[in-house]
Amino acid sequence: MTKQEKNEVIDALKEKFSQYNNFYITNTESLTVAQVGKLRRVCFSKNVEMKVAKNTLIKKALESLDEKRYSGVFDSLNGVTAIMFSENAKEPALIISDFRKAGKKDETRPVLKAAFIDGDVFAGDDQLKTLVALKSKNDLIGEIIGLLQSPAKNVISGLNAGNKLAGLVKALEDRAQ
Repeated sequence: MTKQEKNEVIDALKEKFSQYNNFYITNTESLTVAQVGKLRRVCFSKNVEMKVAKNTLIKKALESLDEKRYSGVFDSLNGVTAIMFSENAKEPALIISDFRKAGKKDETRPVLKAAFIDGDVFAGDDQLKTLVALKSKNDLIGEIIGLLQSPAKNVISGLNAGNKLAGLVKALEDRAQ
């Protein structure tokens, strides 16, 4: 690879890292070509971009953007590296988890090396369960709105029940006379 080609790859990676707040670094070394193709198709169908690049080029791209911010990711840059870029922080974790479930029981591939989610680094394959359980920003907003609406709904239903109760008391009173 010439120096110019390396610079082009670094520029393309910088653009992707700037575009997305979430990316996953995985090891796809143990996958066959057919499995990598299948993984790419699944990623494409779920709007997740998957790129394979040399670790040194990935590191240079991250360092040129913000060395401090991405420093937690550098230790995971070894072996064969595939990067999954996504707007949705949870989607790549679901893809990796589902891909593993579809494979043989003794296989644990692809391996999650690290995930960078909105400034936080999740390092190690053991973090996959945590990432699968993550709630998106929209899910959390929906839950908060639901919690805020709940007391108001209870008050309104209580008031409506009060009207029914008053009507029942009046009917009983009229019947007694």
